Amino acid sequence: MTLLAAATNESLADLSNKLVYASMAVYTLAFFAHITEWVFGSRSKVGRTAAALTTAAAGAAPAVQVRTKGGGTAVLDKPQVVTRSAAGSRDVPDGPGAAGGTEKGDLYGRIAVSLTVLGFLIEAAGVVSRAMSVERAPWGNMYEFSVTFSTVAVGAYLALLALKKNVRWLGLILITTVLLDLGIATTWLYTASDQLVPALHSYWLWIHVSTAIFCGAVFYIGAAGAVLYLFRDSYEAHLEAGRTPGCFRSSVMERLPSAASLDKFSYRINAAVFPLWTFTIVAGAIWAGDAWGRYWGWDPKEVWSFVTWVAYACYLHARATAGWKGRKAAYLALFAFACWIWNYYGVNILLSGKHSYAGV
Repeated sequence: MTLLAAATNESLADLSNKLVYASMAVYTLAFFAHITEWVFGSRSKVGRTAAALTTAAAGAAPAVQVRTKGGGTAVLDKPQVVTRSAAGSRDVPDGPGAAGGTEKGDLYGRIAVSLTVLGFLIEAAGVVSRAMSVERAPWGNMYEFSVTFSTVAVGAYLALLALKKNVRWLGLILITTVLLDLGIATTWLYTASDQLVPALHSYWLWIHVSTAIFCGAVFYIGAAGAVLYLFRDSYEAHLEAGRTPGCFRSSVMERLPSAASLDKFSYRINAAVFPLWTFTIVAGAIWAGDAWGRYWGWDPKEVWSFVTWVAYACYLHARATAGWKGRKAAYLALFAFACWIWNYYGVNILLSGKHSYAGV
C-alpha cells in the first residue's frame, strides 16, 4: 500500500507539472489576444477621447455630439465618464479601454479574457494536484508559493471582472508578469514534491501562508495601478501643458482610465487588503510561538514583513493626508510593494533564518 501511495503521489506531482506548463501555453495565447486587442482595436473612438481630454485639460467641458439617424431622429452621444479627482488636480474623462471602444477590439478582448479564465482553471488544477501529491497545503516552498501566487493574482483579476469592474486594461500587464513568474518558478525555483519539516506541520500553514499569498497578489494589482497612474498622470500633464505626445504613447494612454481613476483604484485595492496583511503578521507570530516558543525573534522574514507593513501603513496615511496624494503617494505604494517582493525573493534566497529551512 505504501508503494502504491508513493506511485500515486508521484503521478499527481507529474500531472501538476504538466498542468502548470499547459496553463503557461494558454496564458501565452491570452497574451497575444491582449496584444491584438491593443494593436488592432479601432482608433476612431480613441481619437474622440483624446479630443475630450484636450478640451477638458483646457478647462472646458467636452461637447455633447449630436448624430442624426436615417429616419431623422436626433440622438445624443453618451457623455464621457469623468472621475472627480482631488481639489486642484485635473478632471478628465476615462479612456474607452484597451479595445478602443469598438466591437472589433472588444471581440479580441473577450477572447483574451476567455483564454485567461481557461488558463486560470488549468493552473488551479495544477495547484490542487500538487496539494494532493504532497498531502498538505501546496505552498511549502518557493516554487509552490510562486505558482499559487500567480493563480490567486489571476483569480483576483477575474473576480473584479465578474463584479463588473472596468479593469480589462490590466489584462496585458497581468498576463505578462504571470508568465514571468511561472517562468522563474519552473526554471529556477522548481522543487520536487516532498514533505516538510515537523515545525511546518500545522494548521497555521493553511492560515498564515494562504493569507500572505492572497495579500501579495492583491498588492500586486494595486502596484500595477500605481505604475499606470504615473504614466497616465505624466501624459495628462503633457496635454495640459499644450504639448503633443507621440502616436504610440497617445494610442496607449488614451485608452486607460484617467489618472484620478487609477489613483483611486490603487488606493482602494491597497486599503482593502491592508487589514488582512496585518492579520498575516499576527498569525505568523502566533505560529512562531507554537513552533519555536517565541512570538518574535527578529528573523529576517519577520523583520521585512514588518517593514512592508510599515511601508503600506505610511502609504495609506500619506494618501489620506493633504499634499501627499498623487505621485508622491504612488511612489510610496511602489516602494511598499518592492519591500514585499524583496521579502519574498531576496530574504528567501539571499538571507538565512528560521524561514530558510523550507528551501526554494
